[in-house]
Amino acid sequence: MAGVAVSQSWAQGMSSDNVKGLILALSSSFFIGASFIVKKKGLKKAGASGIRAGAGGYSYLYEPLWWAGMITMIVGEIANFAAYAFAPAILVTPLGALSIIISEKLHMFGILGCVLCVVGSITIVLHAPQERGIESVTEVWDLATEPAFLFYAALVLAAVFILIVHIIPLYGQTHIMVYIGVCSLVGSLSVMSVKALGIALKLTFSGMNQLIYPQTWAFTIVVITCVITQMNYLNKALDTFNTAVVSPIYYVMFTSLTILASVIMFKDWDRQNPTQIVTEMCGFVIILCGTFLLHKTKDMVEGSSPSFAVRLAKHMDEDGFELEESAPLRFQVS
Repeated sequence: MAGVAVSQSWAQGMSSDNVKGLILALSSSFFIGASFIVKKKGLKKAGASGIRAGAGGYSYLYEPLWWAGMITMIVGEIANFAAYAFAPAILVTPLGALSIIISEKLHMFGILGCVLCVVGSITIVLHAPQERGIESVTEVWDLATEPAFLFYAALVLAAVFILIVHIIPLYGQTHIMVYIGVCSLVGSLSVMSVKALGIALKLTFSGMNQLIYPQTWAFTIVVITCVITQMNYLNKALDTFNTAVVSPIYYVMFTSLTILASVIMFKDWDRQNPTQIVTEMCGFVIILCGTFLLHKTKDMVEGSSPSFAVRLAKHMDEDGFELEESAPLRFQVS
């Protein structure tokens, strides 16, 4: 009986749309993770014959290998964008940690972090809610204009305004949470808008034209505005602070706020029982542990201590090769 119950739970959780979203999210992680490796090789090759990116140079723009990495990243972000059209954000967003695994050199602690990320991802996948059935972008607009989400959006915009106008001029260069806070708060709204736009495009391609609705274009404007803001302050964070510290903190805040926004707007947990919800949260915590372990020991070599790894990470940031590559933007667009 227990086996039958598990099978039924799997069948209910993994709808055809969820499977498509899962495949797209995994593909996105693979392409984005691979792009970090290719871009990094391109940066090193360009730096050997010109001014390094970390020193303000742009010689990498003439390096084909760097452009190959950029194209690979674009493909990954397109797959990530499409994944949100098929699966809930609570399934897609945490899988961004897998791109970190692909881009890391694994040692003993790295393998442990990798295993934790994979186990956490599988846990979330097995208990993810079904995607909400939506027949028109106007339905998404109705969800976005419900009092609960409007209240959340108002809080986010108020917090972002206070951070940008009052906090950043005073503490932006000394407190890492300021820039990352703006990125994460705006990022949670950008993911909701990306998901709405993705649904509109999916319905349009299936024969139900959603481009005639003004709501589609409203979501498009929100996506563009949020992504530009998000990328601007993420670059400021990467330029000011150690990337090995920025990446895991940003991943945790961005993913947590995105899940919260999705739960409020799309009511993902209304279609699940408490056991499934708790199991998903446990899977998310496992991924967080794996991500922190990967980044905390990312530059360790066999036989070295974690403290040595942190010191080495700082030196690598100064070399200019790690700064641009270590924080995937997962809606990151993400």
